Amino acid sequence: MTSQVTVTAEAHPLLDASWFTAEFAQPMKSHGRVDAVMNLLKLDAPAPLSSSEEVRTAVRDLLRHGGYKPTGRGKPASEYLVRAVGEGALGSINLVVDACNVASLHSGLPISVVDLSLAKPPFTVRIAPAGTTYVFNQGGQVIDVSGLVCLFDSEGPCANAVKDSQRTKTTPETTRVLVMVWGTTALPGRAAKAAQWYRELLTPHGARIS
Repeated sequence: MTSQVTVTAEAHPLLDASWFTAEFAQPMKSHGRVDAVMNLLKLDAPAPLSSSEEVRTAVRDLLRHGGYKPTGRGKPASEYLVRAVGEGALGSINLVVDACNVASLHSGLPISVVDLSLAKPPFTVRIAPAGTTYVFNQGGQVIDVSGLVCLFDSEGPCANAVKDSQRTKTTPETTRVLVMVWGTTALPGRAAKAAQWYRELLTPHGARIS
């Protein structure tokens, strides 16, 4: 029996996050490209949510609360998606990440995906203290997340609304993930709706959600 995952969050006046876990019987490498999901990774694809300037501003305000500056290379991941998809620069990665990109693109909310075989509990959500950094890609590039609200595991920050940590990203062997939708109280209910749609994208492909 798979152990239950618990996430605790420190008080935050703007954060309205929604999270869930998804488990698959087969690793990501067994699923391949899912056209039903990838066909939604277009700016004009039909979706239950659509982003806007209001959403973009609210997300940036959420990230600014602890002193982080969400601009330039440090902008929210959801903004990067809009540009990448518009330029046709984003291909399939794996089922769970592709569905994440779809839900994030259309909701306008950043979404993190953490491989639960690589991350170690306990999990907490809190603002990263000054001087907090980690590697965020295979090239070894480092991001300073000081002042940014992050998901922490026992080894430190592993995910946030900008760039997730390389050490807990999905791999071809991934079977179980923790998903965090970074919503804001300025957009009540939006994170829950985005999470619900994300789950609906996964369940036809054997995902067990909790």
